[in-house]
Amino acid sequence: MMTKKTAELSPESVARFERKRLAAEEGARALADVQRQGIEVRKNMARLREAREAKEAEEARLTPAPTLKKRSKKQAR
Repeated sequence: MMTKKTAELSPESVARFERKRLAAEEGARALADVQRQGIEVRKNMARLREAREAKEAEEARLTPAPTLKKRSKKQAR
């Protein structure tokens, strides 16, 4: 049997195509959003790391080095 191909698309196929197109656009937007958020997080982490390291360096500079006490020799009994 031969099937007749029509030049017109059925409403179901048009709706299916539209849903796929919208899903692809939303997926691309979501992926771009996740990547953008990842970049922002890494920038913030770098900023916080620099601040922490600067604070630690300042604390190390201000804190005097501990001095070692000499132990006295005990006399044997």
